[in-house]
Amino acid sequence: MKPFYYSTLLICCNLFAFTAGLYGEEGVAEKSESRMIAEGLGSLDHAVVALKLADVKGDVVYFTTAVSKEEEGNLKRIVPNLKLVRGLSQEEALARASEAHGVDSRYASAAFLNKASNLVWVQVMSAGVDRYIKIAALMENDAVILTNYRAVHGPAIADHAMGMLLSLTRNLRYYSEKQNEGSWSRGRAPVNAVALDGKTMLVVGLGGIGTEIAKRADAFGMRVIGTRRSDKRSPEYIEKVGKPGDLMKMLPEADVVVLAVPLTDETEGMMSEAAFKVMKDGSYLVNIARGKVVNTDAMMEALKSGKLAGACLDVTDPEPLTKGHALWNMANVIITPHVASRSSVTDDRRAALLRENLRRFASGERLLNVVNKKLGY
Repeated sequence: MKPFYYSTLLICCNLFAFTAGLYGEEGVAEKSESRMIAEGLGSLDHAVVALKLADVKGDVVYFTTAVSKEEEGNLKRIVPNLKLVRGLSQEEALARASEAHGVDSRYASAAFLNKASNLVWVQVMSAGVDRYIKIAALMENDAVILTNYRAVHGPAIADHAMGMLLSLTRNLRYYSEKQNEGSWSRGRAPVNAVALDGKTMLVVGLGGIGTEIAKRADAFGMRVIGTRRSDKRSPEYIEKVGKPGDLMKMLPEADVVVLAVPLTDETEGMMSEAAFKVMKDGSYLVNIARGKVVNTDAMMEALKSGKLAGACLDVTDPEPLTKGHALWNMANVIITPHVASRSSVTDDRRAALLRENLRRFASGERLLNVVNKKLGY
């Protein structure tokens, strides 16, 4: 028994040493916390290796505004060949562009991209990539891989979407005003309160954010339907899933329509006058996607006519919404200034995903959340 015991012990020790070498001093605990969070969030769809280590002489260099000094030390223990250059100004980054193998998207201007001869990776600091895929120097260079933070913001944005919806359906703004007046008055709210139980929610775009919203709607007793481009299997709480081309057929079923799609040529203006016309009378619109997904004039007409009972907008077109715009004064509209993703949970998930992608990048592994530049997500 002794030879077997000692050989087994030796194998376990070697595995532990190998794991500790990969994941730093925290070893397996590091894997279970940071990496597993990131791997659970990140998608391997379109995953590719951005950097072949054989082509790199010296350190792998990444320009960042998002990594703290403490985190830099943690990453250095995990991947000693990673050199983080933190906190450069735009001008400083431009002057040193040829050093960078990867960068936060905050540095990814057309001028920088044209000078960054060794660049192979841009990490977008949001889920939406619409502003970046319009940069010719990025779109036309197949050597530069684009990754994003899709799925990172899901829980916070989903909470925000439901909070805005409840503010309208339960008349919470009306009672908030009464509270400010110090008035214990049930009064007569401008709109009768609506219960979500039994209502149908259509989630347009069942990605990471849309699925989190669908989960919460199901918990409120709603029937949930949705659209998505892919053929991925959807959770059981989503009753029916259609393709983007099925939108006009599905809109009449919905009491609440939630927009959670990326802004692309296909989705821009998708909520048109025709789309609002086929919606159910007295339905609600929630937009946490991008303002340009909605035709603002058509939406305002639907709000005035009663076709829409209300709209919850974390994004608008124009954005920022201009002072004096008619939307500000509409009683059946809730507006927040593109803040739905703000949360400590979002910060933690973002940090975990960036850390794992940096580890993968400096280790010559496939990156998570690679964006298909042609599709725009």
